[in-house]
Amino acid sequence: MRTIKGPALLIAQLADDRPPFNALPAIAEWAARLGYKGLQLPSSDARFLDLARCAESQTYADEITGTLQGFGLSLTELVTALQGQLVAVHPAYDLMYDAFAPAGVRGNPSARQAWAMAQMKLAARAAQRLGIKAVQSFTGSLAWPYVYPWPQRPAGMIEEAFAELARRWRPIFDAFDEAGVDVAFELHPGEDVFDGETFEQFLDAAGSHPRCNINYDASHFIKQGLDYVGFIDVYHARIKGFHVKDAEFRPTARQGFYSGYRPWLKRAARDRSLGDGQVDFKQIFSKLAEYDFDGWAVYEWEDCLKHPEEAVAQGAPFIAAHIIRVTDKTFDDFAATGAQRDTLRRIFGLD
Repeated sequence: MRTIKGPALLIAQLADDRPPFNALPAIAEWAARLGYKGLQLPSSDARFLDLARCAESQTYADEITGTLQGFGLSLTELVTALQGQLVAVHPAYDLMYDAFAPAGVRGNPSARQAWAMAQMKLAARAAQRLGIKAVQSFTGSLAWPYVYPWPQRPAGMIEEAFAELARRWRPIFDAFDEAGVDVAFELHPGEDVFDGETFEQFLDAAGSHPRCNINYDASHFIKQGLDYVGFIDVYHARIKGFHVKDAEFRPTARQGFYSGYRPWLKRAARDRSLGDGQVDFKQIFSKLAEYDFDGWAVYEWEDCLKHPEEAVAQGAPFIAAHIIRVTDKTFDDFAATGAQRDTLRRIFGLD
């Protein structure tokens, strides 16, 4: 067994034009003072990382890791959620998702898709230069508008969507395989791959590609009413990343997990800061330790109530308190008999 590494922090939601949230050295120093040991960087924010430059220049990649090391931090993973989202976009979302793309490809879905796929391949090379094992992403979505089976879906509709999704991702997976890096998908409502069933369907369509994996985040499962602890038992071999994020699901007489069209503050299913929701992190950390998870516990702040600076300050000690230093001995070793084979056979009455 391995002891999970951490605590680490995803800085995407903290990015701001004011210091210390506008430059890598400043935010690294701030996070280190709070007790974090690693940072997870968004690959779409050039204030922290120039993805294309990192893919091409080992010197630049070493500057990024060197900056973090100067504050006692490690780089845990890159996040490519926005680029991954644009690998597959249903036409209903074209205008909304165009905001994630550079101006030159907006209004042109095929050009936007090509840009996103190229970005993912850059991320594979950048991750290799940075010496990290995984890149977190989204799958994008073609089938999501049809998640509820009314009106009745035409036969083969979902299968066709997943076949196309896999067709787009296979060359990306191959690029990651060449780089020796995993793609760890966050299973997230709004994506075609949002739970275990849909992950299996995508994995099958992608030919069980070894680089198609999971970024585990229980917050997205508790809001769906899914057994988020049992999920680890089923999919632990594919879990390559871990977001520590809390959530709650408190249905009322008016709303359930769909929560009407209410804003986050008024939803029955909503994200919370660590310790303020319903996620059983003791079970999660125990399960991941049991299955020898070789990665980082990364805090992703999302909350409609608590200020991020307060939440992040509380997050480092919360995660540290949940990380289990795994044992290198069995508790009853003191009573070991050291019996040899001949004694064992005598115990069974065989000699």
